[in-house]
Amino acid sequence: MTAAAELPGRTTVSRRAVRRIAAEAAREVAGIAGDVDVDAEIRGDTTLLDVRLPIRYPLPITRVVEACREHLSRRTSELTGLTVAAVDIAVAELSTKDIAVRRIR
Repeated sequence: MTAAAELPGRTTVSRRAVRRIAAEAAREVAGIAGDVDVDAEIRGDTTLLDVRLPIRYPLPITRVVEACREHLSRRTSELTGLTVAAVDIAVAELSTKDIAVRRIR
C-alpha cells in the first residue's frame, strides 16, 4: 500500500462555514431548544467561538452548557480541521416550547 503524496497547497475554511458548522453541532446536543447564534473568529489554524444558546427549561443549565462546549469543540475541530481554542457560551433564553402542559380536570 502506498502513502498518499503530500501535495502543496492550503485549505481555508471560511468564518461563515465555521459558524454554520458550530451552530449545527450545538443543535445536536440534548437540551438545546431552537436557533443557536454563533460567531467565529479565525486566527491561522485556530478558531474562537462565541455562542448564544436557548436551553430547554427546566434542564440543569450548567450540565447542558458543559456538554455543548465539549461537543462544539470536538465536532467543529473534526469537521473543519481547525483547533478550537475557546468556546464562550451565553444562555440566551430558557425555552418551555417543547414541554407538554397537563391540565387537571
